[in-house]
Amino acid sequence: MKKTLLLAALLGATAFSAQAGNLRIGLESDPDALDPDKSRTFVGRIVFTSLCDKLFDITPELEIVPQLATASTTSDDGKTMTLTLREGVTFHDGTPFDAEAVKANIERSKTFDESVRKSELTSIETIDVVDDLTVRFNLSAPDAPLIAQLADRSGMMMAPSALSPEFSNAPVCSGPFKYVERVAQDKIVLEKYEDYWNADAIDLDGVTYTIIPDSTVRLANLQSGDIDIVNQLAATDAEAVRNAKGISFANITGLGYQGLTFNLANGEMAQTPLGQDAKVRKAFDLALDRAAISQVVFDGLFQPASQPFSPSSPYYNPDFPPVERDIEAAKALLAEAGVAVPLKVKIQVPNTPVTMQLVQVIQSMVAEAGFEVEIIAKEFATLLNDADVGDFQISQQGWSGRIDPDGNIHQFVTTGAGFNDGQYSNAEIDSLLNEARTVSDPAKRVELYQKAAAIYSEDRPLLYLYHLAWLYGIDDKVQGLTLYPDGMLRLEGVSVAD
Repeated sequence: MKKTLLLAALLGATAFSAQAGNLRIGLESDPDALDPDKSRTFVGRIVFTSLCDKLFDITPELEIVPQLATASTTSDDGKTMTLTLREGVTFHDGTPFDAEAVKANIERSKTFDESVRKSELTSIETIDVVDDLTVRFNLSAPDAPLIAQLADRSGMMMAPSALSPEFSNAPVCSGPFKYVERVAQDKIVLEKYEDYWNADAIDLDGVTYTIIPDSTVRLANLQSGDIDIVNQLAATDAEAVRNAKGISFANITGLGYQGLTFNLANGEMAQTPLGQDAKVRKAFDLALDRAAISQVVFDGLFQPASQPFSPSSPYYNPDFPPVERDIEAAKALLAEAGVAVPLKVKIQVPNTPVTMQLVQVIQSMVAEAGFEVEIIAKEFATLLNDADVGDFQISQQGWSGRIDPDGNIHQFVTTGAGFNDGQYSNAEIDSLLNEARTVSDPAKRVELYQKAAAIYSEDRPLLYLYHLAWLYGIDDKVQGLTLYPDGMLRLEGVSVAD
């Protein structure tokens, strides 16, 4: 074998002198199932970052580094990947992490009926346990994004002793913190796992995630000292935090986007002009003013988007810049499509103030072109479930972004993929994006992704509105926090001073 990737070790076990404590983080919504195979929410990934270690992780510079796997070797033909595992790791129930555990996890992700990880791991045909600390994946074809998938939920390791459809009721993983309790729509409580393999790097006794959908209330809780970190601070509150004493504003450019998903073929709700005619979707798109959305809702902090890759990505397609608003062209397309106006459409939206404001601005904009929008606000987990079963016409949702381009597009537009809620299907898209998974040459991958962009930009199964920036309000007592572009809050080296 060659192409051996020996990965540098994670931050070593380093003692920190600051005092331990319990970190309180205010989340903007309640995570869905605390099961990596079922999970779809961004906030769920934040909790998993403390609860469930992965085979690999990333650095702030987006380099892949070891976590539970310490080395990866790929065969000449790209069809075999062998992992060396970290020694001395246990799950929160005391059972050992080993090659058998990796096999059990990956096989569950591929076969569990409710798993949304299946399309991320389709290349893995069989798994060999070579020895206790060596596992081999036998692939159907070379899979360039696979190692990046293993640095995310597909690589999160759950205790085989706890694997069941009800895993999320009492999750057992191998991360720095273990599960204590969950109160729906209120809080998730974790405590330090004393036998964690890198326990000396964890300076907190525990972490509590408090669910506070209202951004104003989240900020008030930060100002009063009831929480230590506001996740996703409202852009309009950034200036207030900058000027306040005892708290600080921090931000970092993200990898993802927010957008609108159309129901094209997922049940009866797809049988609308919007779902059945790309011209109508294009008219809706042309009625939007993305720059104005960013300015009005986000004080100009978020960058308008037209594709899943930001302009800083090598996979960005310059042929598809953000769509410019053109109301007359939108009206003409509706007339060409034979649609009577006003055309009534329904948008489901997470029930947070910021997303409600976003969709209200959209509602006002598209009304000028002839769309009459009904806004349906839902708790986020409910929204995702309804999107999955087709109970929507338009769903306002987004994606926190991944380091490999495959993670930002394949799951959303290929036939039958886990996040393709609108059930868009285009054989050419499938062919291009599946081929891109097998290619390691970056230039060739760029070409394939740009060809795909030309197709889905015309079909418009979803619209991209803006690229994300992660905005935080942080109590000055919090020390040692490093921000990452993926928006995850990694707690190695973090402490809360008295």
